[in-house]
Amino acid sequence: MQRGIFDEEHEMFRDSVRAFMKNEIAPYQEQWSERGIVDRDAFLKAGEMGLLCMWVPEEFGGIDMPDFRYEQIVMEETTRFGDPGAFFTLHSRLVAPYIGNFGTDEQKARWLPKCVTGEHILAIAMTEPGAGSDLSAIRTKAEDKGDHYLLNGSKTFISNGILADLVIVAARTEPNSRHGLSLFVVEEGMEGFERGSNMMKMGLKSQDTAELFFNNVKLPRENLLGELNRGFYHLMHGLAEERLIVAVGFLANAEAAFDATIEYVKDRKVFGKPVAEFQNTRFKLAEMRTEIDIAHAFVDRCVEEHNKGQLTAEDASKAKLWTSEMEGRVTDECVQLHGGNGFMMEYEVCRRHASARVSRIYAGTSEIMKEIIARSLGLDPRKK
Repeated sequence: MQRGIFDEEHEMFRDSVRAFMKNEIAPYQEQWSERGIVDRDAFLKAGEMGLLCMWVPEEFGGIDMPDFRYEQIVMEETTRFGDPGAFFTLHSRLVAPYIGNFGTDEQKARWLPKCVTGEHILAIAMTEPGAGSDLSAIRTKAEDKGDHYLLNGSKTFISNGILADLVIVAARTEPNSRHGLSLFVVEEGMEGFERGSNMMKMGLKSQDTAELFFNNVKLPRENLLGELNRGFYHLMHGLAEERLIVAVGFLANAEAAFDATIEYVKDRKVFGKPVAEFQNTRFKLAEMRTEIDIAHAFVDRCVEEHNKGQLTAEDASKAKLWTSEMEGRVTDECVQLHGGNGFMMEYEVCRRHASARVSRIYAGTSEIMKEIIARSLGLDPRKK
């Protein structure tokens, strides 16, 4: 299916990104999966290619490329031809924009240049053992001590948690307000900042995920990011883009599993003929191709709306809900068409199916997405 949102310049960029992923990322995927972490060099190489934080203005080391389609291409090519566990886009378009949108000029000059080069890797710490999709349940706190803030608490399931040099932490600064949160930048080496072990996961094996602990971490006042007590609203500002970002990745993972399955059923023979010649196989593949193309049409439309600054929380939630659920269906069907081989980790579809399971959980569960969409229909029980 021809995707009309990309022009010749975008496709030339895609060719270069794909070559980079095949040559510099894919060869290390098995090694990184075994170690449970991507090499820091991967971020440095991506930085050299100009693939990190492309939106950053030139004065802070970037190339001032706000067109989200370029980031969409990086996400698609990383997932399909590189390593889905290399979270370049989380670094570039999920975390760094908090500095770009809410940081002072001094903070931007201090942190963004090394984010562009990959010398500084970013993470964001919202989730806690008792606070997942409900940010108002955050218990990590930062107390104002005059010349500094004192940070105490813990976070869990933090992507890039082991690699990160800078972590944006959501902490409670107004105890009597459910939404009284602020954002702080915690830097590698700060006393009292500790990381737990790299967590073992069902999928996305090469992506480092960790618990983070903050024990009386003294944060300079200049490490407050954005306005005091406005952190909840700063986080809400980035959620639509976050859900669009992950939707792009889910769709790319489903398409990669589909492509691998097409090749497999052409070669695999059962009862003396290729699996591809059975009507069930052809019908299943036709259904999957249709679902993928429909998802592309909607996600690409969301990207266009996002480029115009008009992407709504409801549409981003629809994109996240549909692509994550579709990814699960498609990768499961691809495993089935591989038969017993589909259950073996040496086969691509097995790894992609395992990684797809978290898609319905992170960046807001499917159930939370349905709540957001339902409220946009006037079905909000809180407003009876």
